[in-house]
Amino acid sequence: MVFPLGHHLRQLSAPILLTGHTGFKGCWMTLLLEHLKIPVVGYSLPAGTDSLYARADRISRIPETFSDIRNFKALQNFINFHQPSIIVHMAAQPLVINSYKNPYETFEINAMGTVNLLDAAFKVDSVKIIIVVTTDKVYENDNSGKRFSETDPLKGKDPYSASKVSAESAVLAWQHISKFSNGPKVVSVRAGNVIGGGDLSENRLFPDIVRSYISGNSLDVRNPNSTRPWQHVLDPLAGYLNAIEYLLAGNSIDSINFGPSEKSMTVSEALDISSKIISIEGMTRNSIPVSRVTESSILNLDSSFANTVLNWYPKFNQEISIQKTLNWWINVLDKKLTADAACEQDILSYMSQNN
Repeated sequence: MVFPLGHHLRQLSAPILLTGHTGFKGCWMTLLLEHLKIPVVGYSLPAGTDSLYARADRISRIPETFSDIRNFKALQNFINFHQPSIIVHMAAQPLVINSYKNPYETFEINAMGTVNLLDAAFKVDSVKIIIVVTTDKVYENDNSGKRFSETDPLKGKDPYSASKVSAESAVLAWQHISKFSNGPKVVSVRAGNVIGGGDLSENRLFPDIVRSYISGNSLDVRNPNSTRPWQHVLDPLAGYLNAIEYLLAGNSIDSINFGPSEKSMTVSEALDISSKIISIEGMTRNSIPVSRVTESSILNLDSSFANTVLNWYPKFNQEISIQKTLNWWINVLDKKLTADAACEQDILSYMSQNN
């Protein structure tokens, strides 16, 4: 049986513990949980001044602590204090290009940070479910264009994807531990390139578009023919919560994909849609040479398992996701809406859609 979003979660006496709650996806997840009236507590590094967390004035809105996922003692104390039954682990170094600049730190955060979280959580009896957010980039990719399913082999080439494969190995190990110790259910969730209002991360297409719009400077386009499974951030977040609902009903999952229903869109196609929404007067597209760092040119996810088991389907297609993302920025930059009001508007729009 498929349950409405939040059905079982609202019945829990303990809050969801969210790592990385000051990040882009983490902030949107916090806002979605608040909309659903599900208590949440956060463990994360402090947010940057240009972050969605800062724009939406999220400081002290929920019980939170600012600390590093690599600080095992602080993490253990936070879990012990709040006694959550569910943990959603989003804290990560999420950028491919940054992983080339700081490979050691990327592995330390993404691999050992996940190990810290799992080890700390397994020491607290209240924890029953742990969702570990990885990425579509964990799959061995020969750029053939195939849609990756959960049973496909994992292999990372760049430091970011390799560190996430290491996190997947940790998930597999603790799933094995759980079987003989009757421990928490541990699930890895894999999504594509998420977009939405409030993201200004470096070396990402839509934040680059927004920065170019704000500054009036030219837009440098990296790998214009590359495809990405772009999706609005609310779609995979709802999928993560659907998976938790399924687990709370007594079912089991090891890993699950959440991606667009349609074929992945190229960077150039995404730019064509964007140019119809956001003013590009004085802004030119400068295609720069293929980056010296290795990035997969073709990415597609097979979400049929989520479709079948969770009845999860994206509510926003890729074009609507782009429209929502850029309209969020237009409304906020033109001061038509505050950042938190713009997020709430998109959440209301999302919740009103039928699959």
